[in-house]
Amino acid sequence: MTVGLVVVSHSRALARAAVALAQEMLHGKQIRIAVAAGLDDTTFGTDAAQIVDAITAADQGAGVVVLMDLGSAVLSAELALELLDDDVRARVVLCPAPLVEGLVVAAVSAATGADRGEVAAEAAGSLAGKVGHLGSAPVAVADVETGSDELTGTFVIANPHGLHARPAARLVHEVRRRDARALIRNCSTESAWVDAGSLSKIATLGVRSGDEVAVRVSGSQAAESLDHILALAARNFDESVEETALAPEPTARLTPIGAAPGLGIGPAHSARLGDITIPDTPAGKPAVEWRGLSMAIATVRRTISQLRARTAHDVGESEAAIFDAHQLLLDDAALLDSARRGIECGRSAAAAWAEAVQAVAADFAAVPDPYLRARAEDVRAVGDQVLRAMLGGTESSAGPAGVVIAADLTPAEAADLDPARVAAVLLAFGSPHAHNVILLRAKGIPVIVGAGPTVLSIPDGTVVAVDGSRGEFVVDPAGDVRQEFQGRVAKLAQRQRQAHARAGEAAVTADGVTIPVGANVGSVDDARAAAAHGADLSGLVRTEFLFLGRQDAPDVEEQFAVYRKIAESLDGRRITLRTLDIGGDKPLEFLPTPAEMNPYLGVRGIRLSLAHADLLADQLLAMVRLAQQTPVSVMFPMIATLDELFAAREHLDSAITRAGGGRPAGLQVGMMVEVPAAALKAAAFARHVDFMSIGTNDLTQYALAADRNNDAVASIGDTFDPGLLQLIRATCRGAEGQAAVSVCGEFAADERAVPLLLGMGVESLSVTPPAIPTTKETVRAVDRISAQRLAETVLFADSAAAVRDLLE
Repeated sequence: MTVGLVVVSHSRALARAAVALAQEMLHGKQIRIAVAAGLDDTTFGTDAAQIVDAITAADQGAGVVVLMDLGSAVLSAELALELLDDDVRARVVLCPAPLVEGLVVAAVSAATGADRGEVAAEAAGSLAGKVGHLGSAPVAVADVETGSDELTGTFVIANPHGLHARPAARLVHEVRRRDARALIRNCSTESAWVDAGSLSKIATLGVRSGDEVAVRVSGSQAAESLDHILALAARNFDESVEETALAPEPTARLTPIGAAPGLGIGPAHSARLGDITIPDTPAGKPAVEWRGLSMAIATVRRTISQLRARTAHDVGESEAAIFDAHQLLLDDAALLDSARRGIECGRSAAAAWAEAVQAVAADFAAVPDPYLRARAEDVRAVGDQVLRAMLGGTESSAGPAGVVIAADLTPAEAADLDPARVAAVLLAFGSPHAHNVILLRAKGIPVIVGAGPTVLSIPDGTVVAVDGSRGEFVVDPAGDVRQEFQGRVAKLAQRQRQAHARAGEAAVTADGVTIPVGANVGSVDDARAAAAHGADLSGLVRTEFLFLGRQDAPDVEEQFAVYRKIAESLDGRRITLRTLDIGGDKPLEFLPTPAEMNPYLGVRGIRLSLAHADLLADQLLAMVRLAQQTPVSVMFPMIATLDELFAAREHLDSAITRAGGGRPAGLQVGMMVEVPAAALKAAAFARHVDFMSIGTNDLTQYALAADRNNDAVASIGDTFDPGLLQLIRATCRGAEGQAAVSVCGEFAADERAVPLLLGMGVESLSVTPPAIPTTKETVRAVDRISAQRLAETVLFADSAAAVRDLLE
């Protein structure tokens, strides 16, 4: 029984490489070395819960020595130590040795049978040989000892909102990557120097667009760190510098924007979480209080990680990046140190944390820039999450029925709103493209964003009328206005009731053609909602959604069980199971992918599945087994070449052989059309598939060379662009008579797009569950002959705007 080792690093790649080097020195001897590094394969950071798991894995009873790189790795290791049971904690040593040298020496020492104290001591002395050899040599850091120990540089902030949460988070990540200490100051305001590795400290500088910032760096990697910091600043912290209006001055005039269609009227309800009451109870021992806080932080960290992963997949990496800042706040040294000092002074964990959060939020609120001031709400939101995790409170903001009014909503708050109770949402700020709005739109709740801060003073109970289609709202409408609005609401409600009453019926066009309308689902609950809204089938099951937040791949039995529940929820209707659509831009924890220069053009979709043949084989076997019981369509994502399709089909044939019983009668095979080349080669593909499903999101960004997550070019990626429409028509013409063509995504639910799609030859649609009834009603109003003439007209328009004009 030997001492186990744990490597804690911000970089998973670095930790694995260090372990590989150490194992080379063991000459075949075996010791346990566990890694707790990075938030995933490409995201730098440390996680106390991950360290706890690593310690548990490394511990055989002889103890564990933990080696860390720098900064928050030490704090995370200390948090992890507090989370351990007393008997395990007593066997763990946090070693201050340098990571690589210390690990090599510790591994050799542990392999000889040394105890944990001896292993830690050997590791701590691992630099002696290097110091003895180089001590008198003229090294590059000699200036440090002569008083010129810092390198300096300056840059000017071009980001429209200054050094706000996202660019500040990028800066913190960059600083923490190297063995160097960085300080920054706002030269324009002559601020004091603050730690560039602390998100909360950066916020106190109030750096606005156009401000000059100075940076000074010291340490063994100072030159490299400074170069990368200045390069990051030169790239505007990888953020678009296009002006936006995310958080305008409180006095600025805002133009309300209809972000989700529909009408709603009802009493106003301020979406504020109830105040959290800190129990007036004596504090326990500091170690006990710190452990309680650490456990709450670990819980919230996991929650935010899961939300970030879902947001990155649903909406995009740029939108998900805000959660990096939230994670950094949980790891912020200033915040944790303040809470620790409070606990050591006799306060309870909840009281100490609340005071620390309030102090950091006050620092944000005190800066001149309104955008940065608004970040105080981020701090309070994260702080409240931890308090609720600690005290067992709820985060529900559903409240009474009516019109919900807020400055903005977090995705979690948006997800909590019940469309059966909430008539509409009115936001003072926000964006129609934000992921919280997308969630509300999917729920069928009318939304207006950018209504201005004055709406926050509307008293609860005041009647508010909201038109999410036009972006109009009326506060306490006069009798005639209220009557007119209620008439519109009644008319829309009648149309929706008619749509819902007929939702279970087939969608038959005016000229007698049946168009199946399916649902896009990502969970069993989604499937139940799809059935309730009258789905004819599931046109897309995003199988990757079923396994978010996992550390290991699901086996065949687990996948089969989940797929069967989805099928049962849809009462035997056909379900379309898409194989895992992941890659560098859409990572899963159990299948990490290396960073790529352009992940959208890299190893993703079917390419990644083919590279992990065992995973694909298990997934296809689970799908085939289900197809033996119910109608199943297997769909492969991001097919670009016939060779890819043939390889995928070979794996499917192997799965059919493994399952036994021959090819199931209800099994169909299809592919996503997301790559322009696939659309243009539709005739060649159609001979080898039963159906093709056009993924308009990816097809749009590939066809127009416009990353949908890049604000600077997002407006170019317009699905109504004539070039994109011609690719859709090319797919339909190439597949005609050989394979059915469907469209999945929000474009399929756009009332203006439906006649156009049917006129080009699309034979089925797949939309979010709430959109099914109205989509079916839209289909029923379409005459295919007229739609074909419309399609021929708009296909040769000059622009997306011209297409829209023709559709009006």
